[in-house]
Amino acid sequence: MAAASSSSFATDPGFFRLLLARRSVLIALIVFLIIAGLCAFAPLVAPQDPAKMAVRARLSPPFGDYLLGADAYGRDLLSRLLYAGRTSLSIGFGVAALSTVVGIFIGLLAGFYRRLDAPLSRLIDAMMAFPDILLAISLVSILGGSMVNVIIALTIVYVPRFARISRASTLVIRELPFVEASRALGSSTPYVITNHILRNIVSPITVQATFIFAYAMLAEAGLSFLGVGINPDTPTWGTMINEGRESIDQAAFLILFPGIAISVAVLSLQIIGDGLRDALDPRLAKEL
Repeated sequence: MAAASSSSFATDPGFFRLLLARRSVLIALIVFLIIAGLCAFAPLVAPQDPAKMAVRARLSPPFGDYLLGADAYGRDLLSRLLYAGRTSLSIGFGVAALSTVVGIFIGLLAGFYRRLDAPLSRLIDAMMAFPDILLAISLVSILGGSMVNVIIALTIVYVPRFARISRASTLVIRELPFVEASRALGSSTPYVITNHILRNIVSPITVQATFIFAYAMLAEAGLSFLGVGINPDTPTWGTMINEGRESIDQAAFLILFPGIAISVAVLSLQIIGDGLRDALDPRLAKEL
């Protein structure tokens, strides 16, 4: 019963009612979907080619020939903002997805198999001892600056967070009566893990994934701003801010608009994550 109830939240109408009970969560969800939709369909909605240069239009102010202005090379800022969003959102989603899968795997091993608990827990603690951004910079410097390498580096940084959550939940769930009854009836270990334990840790993992999505976008922006992220030829919101700081005295909007895009996207994800936490926690759900 416990496994079934927690695994079916995504198709439960009551779950969506609780999730959207707060107006702030509904607004955040709409805003994020609009941002993601505009970036996903950038080739259709972007007014110009993001790489097209017009030297005479360099540093053109917003609301003229260019809606959001033009950068130091005369490239349309709105078009670059949309294409950069595709990259930033892709990196954030990729990191969240990969770190979720790898973190759950490590956490399940550590929580279910007692012999593996100590060495895996020490490894997780050692990785979390390093500040996220410093570890990410070190890994990207070793792997090289590319979109794939940034995703790999940030995945390594955030895997311990999922591993600790899944390990802690597994340690509790494996001792519950329905799990012991299933094992007493002869259920195999893979069956117990996938049908009883894994299905019951979906809720905290889902909430954490939304936060990691946001953290990864911020981390990528930080790496790109420091010049150790992906190739500068590939626009991201972080690289746009890095490029814009050279002309900040003449055109502050070059930093303003990418900064707003990052802030709004990350804030929306954080609010959605809070809404998921409230809707999935039975104690908080009663207050809603």
